[in-house]
Amino acid sequence: MRFLLKVLAAPIVAVLAVTVWLCVGVLYCVGMVMGLACWVFVLIGVYALLAVSVPQGIILLVIAFLLSPLGLTTAAAWLLGRVQALRYFIQDAVY
Repeated sequence: MRFLLKVLAAPIVAVLAVTVWLCVGVLYCVGMVMGLACWVFVLIGVYALLAVSVPQGIILLVIAFLLSPLGLTTAAAWLLGRVQALRYFIQDAVY
């Protein structure tokens, strides 16, 4: 019974390992691009805040926060950590 469980869990653990590995690379590249986009939105947001209108500036600064490393990138890294924790949980429970 234990051997059958190991055979069934091995492909799942392997797929999760490869998925996490690929997602880390994608997250790294996307994080760099989003960091550059964040600076663009910060500059435009500060200009809009001072010269155009306050609500437009605030909206652009919120978008800049979401694009920053503390925004969506952190949420994606947290989610990736949960997937990795699931992989280790399955691996520890079976093996």
